[in-house]
Amino acid sequence: MRKVENQNKEFKQTWNDNCLKTICAFANTGGGKLYIGIDDEGKPVGVKDAARFLDDIPNKTKDILGITPDVSINKKTGKDIIEVSVSPSSAPISYHGRFFTRSGSSSIEIKGHELVDLLMQKSGRSWDGFIEEGATLKDIDTSAINKFRKLAAKKIPQIAAEKNVQAILQKLNLLEKGKLRRAAVLLFGKNPKKFHVTAYIKIGKFISATDLISTDDVEGNLFDQVDKAIEMLRIKYLLSNITYEGIYRKDNMEYPEEALREAIINAVIHRNYMGAHTQLRIDPDSLNLWNEGGLPPGIAVEDLKKWHLSRPRNELLADVFFKAGMIEAWGRGTIKIVDECKKAGLPEPDFKEEFGGLSVRFRKAPVGEKVSENGEKVGRKWGENFSQSETRILDAIAADPHVTINGLSEKIGIGTTAVENNLKKLKSKGAILRVGPAKGGYWKTENTG
Repeated sequence: MRKVENQNKEFKQTWNDNCLKTICAFANTGGGKLYIGIDDEGKPVGVKDAARFLDDIPNKTKDILGITPDVSINKKTGKDIIEVSVSPSSAPISYHGRFFTRSGSSSIEIKGHELVDLLMQKSGRSWDGFIEEGATLKDIDTSAINKFRKLAAKKIPQIAAEKNVQAILQKLNLLEKGKLRRAAVLLFGKNPKKFHVTAYIKIGKFISATDLISTDDVEGNLFDQVDKAIEMLRIKYLLSNITYEGIYRKDNMEYPEEALREAIINAVIHRNYMGAHTQLRIDPDSLNLWNEGGLPPGIAVEDLKKWHLSRPRNELLADVFFKAGMIEAWGRGTIKIVDECKKAGLPEPDFKEEFGGLSVRFRKAPVGEKVSENGEKVGRKWGENFSQSETRILDAIAADPHVTINGLSEKIGIGTTAVENNLKKLKSKGAILRVGPAKGGYWKTENTG
């Protein structure tokens, strides 16, 4: 069977300085083994005078990389093969001032944000734990602290009675030698964008791939960003289905609020704040939330729909949100997103690593259909004789009988002329009836099943 190179294994026919780059990459990632005397196809070709490498390789790697791997000689089909075993390093390793990591079976140089991530990872602290130079207690919003005190009263009762802002920040590990850490500014700052210009959420609604019809920037501390984003989705961007529980009115957004809230919380906690702002895009059939920064090592996209380890990019942000009772600590956030969509009769959301970050895409059920919690399609609401646009108009009228033509145009994502044409078709099919005058009247849906 052909041997294959992978994340932790590489073959070289002969020893050369390029081997040091591979050893550097192994040390910066999860360790690995380098085999000298095996070709790219995995066939042993052997090494002449192999014994001399038992000293040469450790000495050279120590001089150039500052680490000493284990080197041994093995026999493969009668040929001497050198095995270089590299352990993961607790400190970042450079090769002539350049840093390398493993990506699949390749050793790649890292720069910019990725290099900063590596250096922070090896330092034993996350990005949000570093001091925010130039920030003082005057940059902290006391009202945000007080709001947190109420949220955290159940998990840390002693904080409810604490009135001193500095003492609260100290208990939350948000101060270092009396100076604010980055997490403090993001969580409780009056204006986090003053220090991190991309610390906001941009919402945009599109009627096609390129046609944007509405956009907003959601700013403020991270707790406010979550609340404001949900509120903006509810009142401006997402159609709500109105139901009643007894005498109480209940507005259900097109996508379940709890799933959206969980996704937005995950985005603000786990994003890379050295990259682009968080982006929330609403299309006629889907909603996509993207944040900068991929998944941590050891967690794959397919793991997000089952229990997985919790490895937050920003440890302090995650800890404070947990103490506020807004997240769970054990990697169940993405599972909750999936479960809430199933309960609402929607398809499972799609998680994807793309454009240097992670996205979650919510999708509407196929026209007229719902999906049960076990993934099965259930009956059509309006029957079979309506187009996609007609069905959406029926949904919109059922949710808000007083909706205007302009309102339908914005909600459905088609022009006002197209809305009027579809309304005429629906009237001719006996699906809707206009009650009262053009201004001040309302729509009524007839029996269309």
